[in-house]
Amino acid sequence: MLISESWLRSFVNTTLDADALAHQLTMAGLEVEDVFTAAPAFTGVVVGHIVEVAPHPDADRLRVCKVDDGSGELLQIVCGAPNAAQGLRIPVARIGAELPGGMTIAAVKMRGVSSAGMLCSARELGLSTDHEGLMELPANAPVGTDIREYLDLDDTVFELKMTPNRADCLSVLGVAREVAALNELPLNVPSCAPVAVSINDHVAVDVQAPDLCGRFVGRVIKGVNARAETPDWMKRRLERSGQRPVSALVDISNYVMLEMGRPSHVFDLAKLQGGLEVRWAKGGEKLELLSGKVIDLNEKVGVIACNGKIESLAGIMGGEDTAVTLDTTDVFLESAFWWPEAIMGRAREYKFSSDASHRFERGVDFDHITEHVERITALILEICGGQAGPVDDIQRKLPTRAPVSMRLARCHKVLGVPVS
Repeated sequence: MLISESWLRSFVNTTLDADALAHQLTMAGLEVEDVFTAAPAFTGVVVGHIVEVAPHPDADRLRVCKVDDGSGELLQIVCGAPNAAQGLRIPVARIGAELPGGMTIAAVKMRGVSSAGMLCSARELGLSTDHEGLMELPANAPVGTDIREYLDLDDTVFELKMTPNRADCLSVLGVAREVAALNELPLNVPSCAPVAVSINDHVAVDVQAPDLCGRFVGRVIKGVNARAETPDWMKRRLERSGQRPVSALVDISNYVMLEMGRPSHVFDLAKLQGGLEVRWAKGGEKLELLSGKVIDLNEKVGVIACNGKIESLAGIMGGEDTAVTLDTTDVFLESAFWWPEAIMGRAREYKFSSDASHRFERGVDFDHITEHVERITALILEICGGQAGPVDDIQRKLPTRAPVSMRLARCHKVLGVPVS
């Protein structure tokens, strides 16, 4: 599991540096296999603003750009990127800059036109494999600011190897809880306050298999803008956790899974023709997964169905037919407690794995589902807009927490600390 140091410190800000923190986590049983920075080493790259773009006099595919790099004088830089346009803010490598791979930027002439620098793509900075064009920065990015500072590229990323018994630490919150306990520090948990309910829409859910699903929580959200841009801070945290940003609705669901350890799924409400059934599959049923893979189901795997048609592989992966798209306007958000025994080995049977199944088969907190659904809802409303309906909480069968009786003296002896 990958976890960003800056994201971790937003929950608990210990005085330990990255190396000491990695050692402490390892000694506490959360083995840190690797520690690395969010971006490879490079220097001399700042936020730039393209002030003017003109065609190259001797090359159809090149443009001559006038760029403000915050130095007080406009730089003339020749660029071949298709998205180079007036008003764009982009990373600029000044003369003398050293880029990943050992490239040093020097003043050159390109087809007879002087070029004093380089406009950079994300791939040229080692930030992603995207080389379709210049890396576009927000319109309010401060011109002249070092790009490493602006994008927090010196952030440390920890790679943790989790043992199967530490499902509680398969999230930033879980690891932060450990750090807070080890250092006797307060834990800062993001707000999960209920959002305002402004519509009264519901989706009927029939949980037919309590040995599969102990608790099912759902909510309708209408009027969302699925084309809204995922905020850059969220994209960075996803990428540093090994997740590829897809679209705002999908990104929010993935983000809260990484943040709180809470897998969820977002259905396109318009594609659900009726209520949902949570049950074991029947022999002969099929499902096309979000990955595009079509699988044959059997009685040992759980599903979510709608009017007899399978729409999701329970606790593992959603189906393609009801997936959200950029044209989605109304959604049904669900999160559930799936019994670990009902999920174990099912994904491997179909020769794949998912982040959701990895968590559910190890055990996910069943007590705070509604709070985490509120967290997901708040982010959807903040980023995509819309109106939220009431939360429907269906509880069928939950683990019991029987009280443990022991002598107080025995408790002191086992814990090694006084308890009153």
